Amino acid sequence: MFNRQFKFIVAGIYIHIPFCRQKCHYCNFFSLASQKNLSTFTDALLLEMAARKDYLSGETVKTIYLGGGTPSLLPVEDLKRIAEKIHQLFNVEENAEVTLEANPDDISPDYLQQLKATFVNRLSIGIQSFFADDLHYLNRVHDENQAQRAVKEAQDAGFEKLTIDLIYGIPTLTDEKWEKNLNYFFETGIQHLSAYALTVEPRTALAHLIGKGKLTAVDEFQSARQFEMLIQRMENEGFVHYEISNFAHPGHYSKHNSIYWLGGHYLGLGPSAHSYNGLSRQWNVSNLAQYIRQAGVEGSVDEIEILTKAQHYNEYVMTSLRTSWGCDLEHIENVFGKIMKAHCFNEASKFIAMQQLRTEGSRLFLTNKGKLYADGIAASLFFEENL
Repeated sequence: MFNRQFKFIVAGIYIHIPFCRQKCHYCNFFSLASQKNLSTFTDALLLEMAARKDYLSGETVKTIYLGGGTPSLLPVEDLKRIAEKIHQLFNVEENAEVTLEANPDDISPDYLQQLKATFVNRLSIGIQSFFADDLHYLNRVHDENQAQRAVKEAQDAGFEKLTIDLIYGIPTLTDEKWEKNLNYFFETGIQHLSAYALTVEPRTALAHLIGKGKLTAVDEFQSARQFEMLIQRMENEGFVHYEISNFAHPGHYSKHNSIYWLGGHYLGLGPSAHSYNGLSRQWNVSNLAQYIRQAGVEGSVDEIEILTKAQHYNEYVMTSLRTSWGCDLEHIENVFGKIMKAHCFNEASKFIAMQQLRTEGSRLFLTNKGKLYADGIAASLFFEENL
C-alpha cells in the first residue's frame, strides 16, 4: 500500500455485470442493452473466479463491488451463487463491505427484502437527477418518482450503507435545479454522495447526438460552476470531499473505491474488468460471447501490462492528488527516489504559486480552485521515462 495510514485496506474484488435495460446516452462502459445470456454469464463468472483464485495471493478481501452495466438485473439466486463461490475461493473478511449498484426502476420492497438475504450490505443507487427532463436527456430508464421512491424504500428495508449518484453539467440542469437535487439529497440523510460532471466520451450516443445537433452540447462553464456549488454545499453540511467525485461524512467512505485511490490490490471479474496486484495491470476481454467461451478455459484476460517505476509514480500522483489524503513527497522519495521527489515538487511549485495546490508538511493537496483542473495538474507532475 502506498499510504501507510490505510493499511486496513488490503484487497478487493470487482465484478462487472454488463447487462442493461437500455444504454444511457453518456455511457462508455462495456454494457449491452439486452439480458440475453444472463444465466450463462453467471456460470462463466464462477469459472473465471476458480481460474483466477490465486491472483490476490491469499490477501484478505475486505471489499466486493458489483458494478456495471446494471447489477440489479442479476437474479438474487445468482447473487447467492456468486457469494458462495467467492467465500469458497477467497479469504473474505467476516464484515466485508459488499456494494451493489442498482437502478431505481429495479428497486421494490420485495426485491430489497430478497437482497437483504444475500451478502450485499451497501447499495449504490444511480439516481443522476430528480428531474424528468434531465433523465430524458441522459436516456435513463427511471423517472423522477421512481428516483425518490427508491431511496425511501432502500432506507425502509434497513440498508444503512447507502450512496447515490448525481450528475451535474447536464444542459437541462439549471443551477436552481442542481440546488434542489442537492437539497433532496441532504433531506434523505444519506451519508455518502458520488457526483460526476457530465462528459461527452467519444463513440457514445451522446457524442453522436450532439454532433448531429439533436441534443444541446455540454457547457464546461456550467459544469465548473455547478461543481463549485457542490463543493461549497457539501462542505457546509459537514461532508468530507475525500475524492474529486466523492463526499461522505467521516466513517462512511467507500472502502472499495478507496482501494483504487490508495494503491491497493484488486481482482476484476467479468468482461472488460481491470485487475491490479502491485506489479501489473490486466484487462479482461470486452466481448460477452468471447468472455463466456474463454472463462475458466483459456482465461478471460485480454492484455497484461507490467508497470515501470515511472508508471507507478505517475499513477500514485494521479490517484493521491484526487483525494483528501494528498500526495506525499516523503513517500515519493522513499519509494521512487530523490530525483522523482525533486521533479514532483519543482513541477508543483507553479501550481502552488497559482493557489491551485497547497502544502501541509510533506504533502501536496489540491485547493478548491485546483480541483477544477485536477487531471491537468496531475499530468503536469508526471515523470517521463526519458527524463
